[in-house]
Amino acid sequence: MPDLYHFWSSFESQRVRLLLSCKGVDWTDHALRYDDDQVFFELGTARHVPQLVLDSGERLDDSERILWQADRHFPRGGKLVDGRIDAAAWRALTAWRQRVDTVLDRLYAPLRPAYRDVAADGDILTAYKADVTHKYGLSIEALANDRYAGYQQLERLSRLPELARHLSRNRFYSGAISIADLLLTADLFPLQLHDGLSLPVDLMYYLERVQETCGIDLRQGLVADLA
Repeated sequence: MPDLYHFWSSFESQRVRLLLSCKGVDWTDHALRYDDDQVFFELGTARHVPQLVLDSGERLDDSERILWQADRHFPRGGKLVDGRIDAAAWRALTAWRQRVDTVLDRLYAPLRPAYRDVAADGDILTAYKADVTHKYGLSIEALANDRYAGYQQLERLSRLPELARHLSRNRFYSGAISIADLLLTADLFPLQLHDGLSLPVDLMYYLERVQETCGIDLRQGLVADLA
């Protein structure tokens, strides 16, 4: 049974949780706190999630590579790569993701306190806020107030309404559930936590459809349910 070390607030970790659930893989879940440095020391690795340790002892920590190699590492589950998405389409999707990474990261920064790993206690939250201020030169409150401009930039860069229409027509990115859907769902799901931001309705239906297909609820890990 593989071991998954993760932060609830990490979209990279959520990609792997979606993958394991879609593949029907039982795994040992190690949900870490934001200040849980001891575990990384014991694993002998930098403070980075996800850390997926396979039954063979091999440790994987690149979520995009984990997704691309999903059918090789977990051949018994339904196909998510072979016959579902080719290398060129996957490269195009991950290139798009890299273009919007900075914008999404700024949008996510004020959302992470909604997750248990950051909201575990007051000292952790204080440390997280200090880290955000150091990284961006802005408080999480200021970043939250800038969410509308950030979202408009994301819409322009990602052509989000067009993506939503495509996903509505095809149900999934390539017509059948694939690793592309796991990446998109994990990366876009947290935007719903922003007050006043409205994702396209078709996109919201898509995010729920992927979770239902994979048999997992990405609300797990939130301090309070989205509802």
